[in-house]
Amino acid sequence: MTRRASRVVSGSRVTGRLHLGNYVGALENWVRLQSEYRCFFFVADWHGLTTSYEDTTEFRSYVEEMYLDFLAVGLDPAQVVLFVQSDVKEHAELHLLLSMVTPLAWLERVPTYKEQLQQIAGREIATYGFLGYPVLQSADVLMYRGELVPIGQDQLPHLELCREVARRFNHLYGPVLPEPQALLTEVPWLPGIDGRKMSKSYENEIRLGSSPAEIEERVRRMVTDPARVHKSDPGHPEVCVAYRFHTLFNAAAREETETECTRAGIGCVECKQRLAKAIIRYLAPVHERREQYAAQPGLMQDIRQDGARRARREAAAVLESIREAMRV
Repeated sequence: MTRRASRVVSGSRVTGRLHLGNYVGALENWVRLQSEYRCFFFVADWHGLTTSYEDTTEFRSYVEEMYLDFLAVGLDPAQVVLFVQSDVKEHAELHLLLSMVTPLAWLERVPTYKEQLQQIAGREIATYGFLGYPVLQSADVLMYRGELVPIGQDQLPHLELCREVARRFNHLYGPVLPEPQALLTEVPWLPGIDGRKMSKSYENEIRLGSSPAEIEERVRRMVTDPARVHKSDPGHPEVCVAYRFHTLFNAAAREETETECTRAGIGCVECKQRLAKAIIRYLAPVHERREQYAAQPGLMQDIRQDGARRARREAAAVLESIREAMRV
């Protein structure tokens, strides 16, 4: 039974081309949600500027590639409102209005603010845009009267800020904005090929748009059990990055792979060859849809324009009620 009355809102920040970590961490879940709720999913390109504003050479291509990946993974523009954030200028207006009522101290206490200031070295990100991006996030959700936001446990502080902003607005101007709830999801942690978190900045990712040859090359470079020097040495799957991938993308053969590894019945080279084939097979439907959409740029443009039109229609109605409440 469907529950189309509930509104789900979520976006993906533009940092580069999407990879397997994005797929298993968010997009697969979005595809499941689209048949159960009324969903608004978007490419968060303005959010990408908060840490990458200095070099925007490839920014537009990243936006286009991400939108293409959204369609490739199976998001259906007939079921969801699928759009690019900057195509809906109302987001900027609501961000401005909400920033007027958001205390500075609320933003400074967001856990990721100080963490990223320390972690992202070599770039000047102590900017107004970076400090205020949680307000833009709040605007993204409240713009569509979002009731549910699919997130992992680590993102709860951001959603709580959104709820606090909505409560403060309603206290000042009357009950206009809903307080969105977390739709907690089990987010599988997918390492990159070097064992660290999969990330474009580490250059350890496997992209959704990678060709079979590129996937094979990436998997060959994947870190395995460092204590296993020879094929005859028993392996320890629990410390092997490749085995982690087997559990997600080759589940049917996981137990067999684990057994053969621990008794030295299979070497790391063959193990990776099996894994590469499994990932290629897993992504085959994504690649097929991607090629179909990429071959029809006119259709892609029509879908994007229609998504923006539908989003603006919703956004305009909400902004009208907000302006009326604020008397501006």
